Amino acid sequence: MAYKIILEPGAFSDIQESIDYYNKKQIGLGKRFHQIVKSSFDAIKISPYYQIRYSNVRCFYTKPFPFLIHFSLNEQAKIIHILAVLHTSKDPKNWPKF
Repeated sequence: MAYKIILEPGAFSDIQESIDYYNKKQIGLGKRFHQIVKSSFDAIKISPYYQIRYSNVRCFYTKPFPFLIHFSLNEQAKIIHILAVLHTSKDPKNWPKF
């Protein structure tokens, strides 16, 4: 059974800021980024057991865009909370605290 995704407001902002950034770089690139993020969510829903990176937060890499989707998993409720979608060049010291 697939898990339900809940997108936290901060993660929504991360995605929108990245879409805007990529659209400024090249027309249509923001849409491509958004499609990759959505397909990554689908992959996470089917198999959410990625390595715990810190504080019970798991990460999924969004190829070809260099982003990590940070999420927590509630196995009993079958819910995945998407906490952040961050570019891999960001210093982990500056990541939000979850």
